[in-house]
Amino acid sequence: QVQLAESGGGLVQAGGPLRLSCAASGRTGSSYAMGWFRQAPGKERETVAAISWGGGRIYYADSVKGRFTISRDNAKNTLYLQMNSLKPEDTGVYYCAAKRYYTDPAYDYWGQGTQVTVSS
Repeated sequence: QVQLAESGGGLVQAGGPLRLSCAASGRTGSSYAMGWFRQAPGKERETVAAISWGGGRIYYADSVKGRFTISRDNAKNTLYLQMNSLKPEDTGVYYCAAKRYYTDPAYDYWGQGTQVTVSS
């Protein structure tokens, strides 16, 4: 089992930055691919970014390319999402998740989420 805990959410003005963190605990001796997701009110959850264990494979949703950067520090068991030039449409609950392999279709472990609100 892997437990995930997000932090760093909050209220930010449009155009500003915010950095999310996701701390992993539990069975972190195995390698996991990880991702960030978000869900806005009344909308389905969407993938924001994903990263392989070694960082060699990275995915970004088109809506965040050039603005968000996903990274990880495996020594600290922590995943990050640096969000710049935030827009009101970036508002939502952000979740981190982990899966055994980058190519697996589904994520196995999820955090509780952290709220990000971008004011115009």
